Amino acid sequence: MTISTPIQTSLTKLLGIKTPIVEAAMAGASGGLIAAQVSLAGGFGFLSAGYDSIETLKKEITIARSLLHADEQKSLPIGVGFLCWQLDKFPEKAEQLLAFALESHVQAIWFAFGNDIGRWVNYVRKHDLRAHTKDAVKIFIQVSTVPDLRLTLDTWKADVIVAQGNEAGGHGLSTSLPILTLLPLFAQIVADSNGPPLLAAGGLATGSQIASLLTLGASGVVLGTRFLLSPESLYTDAQRNALVEADSSKSVRTLAFDYARNTLGWPQGVDGRGLRNATVDDYEKGEDMEIIRKKLADGVRVDDTNRMVVWAGSAVGLMSKIMPAKEILLELHEECLLCLRNTGSLVSK
Repeated sequence: MTISTPIQTSLTKLLGIKTPIVEAAMAGASGGLIAAQVSLAGGFGFLSAGYDSIETLKKEITIARSLLHADEQKSLPIGVGFLCWQLDKFPEKAEQLLAFALESHVQAIWFAFGNDIGRWVNYVRKHDLRAHTKDAVKIFIQVSTVPDLRLTLDTWKADVIVAQGNEAGGHGLSTSLPILTLLPLFAQIVADSNGPPLLAAGGLATGSQIASLLTLGASGVVLGTRFLLSPESLYTDAQRNALVEADSSKSVRTLAFDYARNTLGWPQGVDGRGLRNATVDDYEKGEDMEIIRKKLADGVRVDDTNRMVVWAGSAVGLMSKIMPAKEILLELHEECLLCLRNTGSLVSK
């Protein structure tokens, strides 16, 4: 099954895709396999460089290239996501990772969570100038506040802006607005600036939600947790099953996992949204952190989701089965299409 009726937006035209659905760059969760499968299905997939080594990034990009049957000298229709605070912390490694991604001709780079994002935007732009590339790399920048949006529009000149609401799984600004409030706020500012495509992210699981956001001014959407339920994600079977079994009340914002995994260093105000488990409970009780860390490490070794992190957005309760990434994308697209058609029928002629 393939997409027979595309949905056209400024995002689909920019990337040459058939549906405005993007699979999120998720550290430790999205690799070359899932990114390629989403792109093959007509959407756009990202893998995450996250905390990875250059060897791991090379491996994941090679996997994607093989599945996409892409020539090494031609554009690779996936993107690579970077945590800018990690780039800031390890600049020499950062330049190696970015250089390899750019030399691999990935179509897009995603930047999020940093105090000096402009530095890395400039790195990409300078690379494009030196390489004299016909098609410049598209830069996605994720933001959650109006000041950051204006900086992204006026200074960084992003090609695509991702508005991340409070409902998003994984890391995000703890005080960000819900996406149904954040998106219209951003959409007006972007429209007044004649800005680039604006994507909505956070708490999305269904095609009907996607349709509603397109009517609110989004040029596309980003889904993370929904794609974690695919066998192609880097999550374990136990983590996927935990997502299937969870209701939305189990999705909580916390710093527990960052303290327990010692992944501190995020910009001020950023925490993570995942499934409540014993690690979160122990953290909230004030248990000794070294004990919590040992229990988490032991849990990871035996795939115990009552201890290990399972990032999950607030819409996790709307997800009920494990499916291949292609099928997830096609189901979302068809449901969105149906909702858009039904919405049109509400207007009397």
